[in-house]
Amino acid sequence: MAAVELEWIPETLYNTAISAVVDNYIRSRRDIRSLPENIQFDVYYKLYQQGRLCQLGSEFCELEVFAKVLRALDKRELETSMRENHRSAASCTPRTGDVPATKVHALDRNRTRDLSVYRPTFDPLSQTSSRHLLHHCFQALMDHGVKVASVLAYSFSRRCSYIAESDAAVKEKAIQVGFVLGGFLSDAGWYSDAEKVFLSCLQLCTLHDEMLHWFRAVECCVRLLHVRNGNCKYHLGEETFKLAQTYMDKLSKHGQQANKAALYGELCALLFAKSHYDEAYKWCIEAMKEITAGLPVKVVVDVLRQASKACVVKREFKKAEQLIKHAVYLARDHFGSKHPKYSDTLLDYGFYLLNVDNICQSVAIYQAALDIRQSVFGGKNIHVATAHEDLAYSSYVHQYSSGKFDNALFHAERAIGIITHILPEDHLLLASSKRVKALILEEIAIDCHNKETEQRLLQEAHDLHLSSLQLAKKAFGEFNVQTAKHYGNLGRLYQSMRKFKEAEEMHIKAIQIKEQLLGQEDYEVALSVGHLASLYNYDMNQYENAEKLYLRSIAIGMLFYIF
Repeated sequence: MAAVELEWIPETLYNTAISAVVDNYIRSRRDIRSLPENIQFDVYYKLYQQGRLCQLGSEFCELEVFAKVLRALDKRELETSMRENHRSAASCTPRTGDVPATKVHALDRNRTRDLSVYRPTFDPLSQTSSRHLLHHCFQALMDHGVKVASVLAYSFSRRCSYIAESDAAVKEKAIQVGFVLGGFLSDAGWYSDAEKVFLSCLQLCTLHDEMLHWFRAVECCVRLLHVRNGNCKYHLGEETFKLAQTYMDKLSKHGQQANKAALYGELCALLFAKSHYDEAYKWCIEAMKEITAGLPVKVVVDVLRQASKACVVKREFKKAEQLIKHAVYLARDHFGSKHPKYSDTLLDYGFYLLNVDNICQSVAIYQAALDIRQSVFGGKNIHVATAHEDLAYSSYVHQYSSGKFDNALFHAERAIGIITHILPEDHLLLASSKRVKALILEEIAIDCHNKETEQRLLQEAHDLHLSSLQLAKKAFGEFNVQTAKHYGNLGRLYQSMRKFKEAEEMHIKAIQIKEQLLGQEDYEVALSVGHLASLYNYDMNQYENAEKLYLRSIAIGMLFYIF
């Protein structure tokens, strides 16, 4: 089951009533749907707690029911936010006012008791929010084999096709439902289904050539770009950005402006994933310029995260540190320390720490991010898989000198296991996970005293590296930094396999691609040049060539103050 154990809450009359309804679910199913939305959610969560997943699945697979659940969660979160704002304001109220401080606190307690009538199973001050509880339920259904994400996306798409001839108000209502549903699916990591929902919303937007629907279309495009980035559909991402720009231009011609921070942030993520680092850096600057007062905190956090990563690969570590620390603090203060958005910032903070050689702290940060994602999603979820992969690589680097790779291998295999379970076998996300496992197996093989086991591990690493290379070439082509990195990894592996000529060919190919894309004096070029120098020095007795390459690698490195 997907959820972690929640804190035990004594049974109340309300909880007893919920349990009674669930015990008589078959007889009361139709009546349950007439209950207030927040009570409905409590009934469904009780079904989940009792392990009655088939019955819960039959409810959640109906679009109307699930839409009501999402509306209930939105109301609860709004109510919680309002209460927290009130409590914050009350705590700042001068004690010289008409109402004594003790009276203010009493009012707060009374309001809490009043609201508990409507939501007794949910502590508004707890960081385990109702939305997280819904993620528990949803993931449990997906793990159980109930394809609720696909069913809901298909149902919404069908509904949109039915209402194509309806008036604008009906379409607007459907678009709002689509944004909420697609947003939930996106947050939960079911990107393909979220994409289907947002495409249906976009289709509705195109049926009316008026300003409101241009704004809606821009929002659709931003959301589409996000899920396509998450699902590695980078070839479609560029088209989505251009479409958003088209609607932006329409609005501009009519004297209207839509904030571009989120759009530019997603473009930065797209360019970063494709290893177009200079362009990613440029667009992050543009996204930062778009940050204004009143912008959703989620957008601000995401822009800061992307900007930090762009600075890391440009070796501008001071800027990267400031940006990611601000994102971490902002996410923790606004969303809480158990929220998925906070875990997003931790993963990017771990990325920064890894690149400045603060390896030990990086491992701890990645572990914290994984813990949050497991507590929210659990099960076979893509967000959990990516956290496992990041932790696997940082653990591999951390344990490199000790040679103890059990923990790193565990997380790498967990990542691969989850991804292969929920995504096609040729999905690009497998490339990086297989790469990490291959690196780990190579090191284990080198330290192995049994020749037969060593050869088996090296061959498995070779197969994984080749698979990763093919996936990268399929997605990015031959001339891409990611492809070059895979060639470099193969070069190091061939060196371990004592296939020195093949190793030389791979390293030279990696250098040539990186030089063509990044220039002669890029940090990535320095790494590959250093690897070739090591091959010449230790295994091919080409000491003069090795010396020249070492000096070149050092000279490039000095430009980035890395020595």
